[in-house]
Amino acid sequence: MPVTMQCCYIALGSNLEEPLSQVGRAVEALRALPESAVTAVSPWYQSVAVGPEQPDYINGVVELHTAAEPLTLLTLLQSIENAHERKRVQRWGPRTLDLDILLYADRLIDQPTLTVPHPRMLERNFVLRPLYDIAPALVLANGVPLKEQVAELGMQGLDLVSA
Repeated sequence: MPVTMQCCYIALGSNLEEPLSQVGRAVEALRALPESAVTAVSPWYQSVAVGPEQPDYINGVVELHTAAEPLTLLTLLQSIENAHERKRVQRWGPRTLDLDILLYADRLIDQPTLTVPHPRMLERNFVLRPLYDIAPALVLANGVPLKEQVAELGMQGLDLVSA
């Protein structure tokens, strides 16, 4: 029986220990996931940190096709974060690596450990802009075309680092 692959979008962020290198290595770790394929990687953006005072972030988004169910995928992403020595000390605090499931196919998920679509993605240009770069025709769960939401948020606090 063939494996069913689901299209997911994963946000990547880092602001500690050579952030650009951290997100690059994370993409390679995503490429190595079983029964999965990275099909697009956005450009990287530098963004002003949300939360307590801390260094700026490097952010991007990956399109991942995977056979992993959502909670299994979450566990796999957390394993990658742990391999990058992610410490969960402070909410929205600095981190070596942050991997978030933004979208998992067209599924709506509301579990204690996972909410999809990501609950704050519509407020964050550092998530939506790189998502737009790889999925410009995407229509969000709220029915709004991604292009419109990106235009509304603008580019304040966001700088292209590498394409």
